[in-house]
Amino acid sequence: MAEHTAKVTLATRIRKAAARKDYRPADVSPQRRVQRRYSMRLWSVRHARFLERLYNFFADAFLLLHPFWKAVGYARAEAPVKFVEKRVKGLLFDCRMCGQCVLSSTGMSCPMNCPKQLRNGPCGGVRANGNCEVEPDMPCVWVKAWEGSRAMAGGDAILTVQKPVDQSLRETSAWLRVTAEAAAERERERAGEPA
Repeated sequence: MAEHTAKVTLATRIRKAAARKDYRPADVSPQRRVQRRYSMRLWSVRHARFLERLYNFFADAFLLLHPFWKAVGYARAEAPVKFVEKRVKGLLFDCRMCGQCVLSSTGMSCPMNCPKQLRNGPCGGVRANGNCEVEPDMPCVWVKAWEGSRAMAGGDAILTVQKPVDQSLRETSAWLRVTAEAAAERERERAGEPA
């Protein structure tokens, strides 16, 4: 046995390690390996109208809970809400937790799934079949966003120009941030202050 292990040289180990790191063509790309994720993304786009209604109901319920969030403290509520948000949105939309969710404006297709992370429409490299230029086996996020937005009541929101991603909000709860902003806006309106 000791004789057999002595024959394994450093060069043999390096060759074996290099074989595991070989180039992989596009048909076995990282996106292909997570195919089930964009099958859920495609489901979300196909059911954008239903998800829009669900989101509106959920946003109203979260806003009604503002006194609770305020009593607990938004900072203290961040961790458990973020945990749930990350799981739910991760499953349905392959969410990247940018903290500035625009799903209701983009046909329930998350623009952060674009390999170039474009927030305001497709690049000039969308293939003729509607797939991504970077990941040829993946449907273009923005082609799907347009399809989803056409089914939504607020579908023209896709035409609104989005701000660049604020990296300081990454890995924070968009649900709580939007709720806090809506509650502050509502309180300003009650006080008669201009927006």
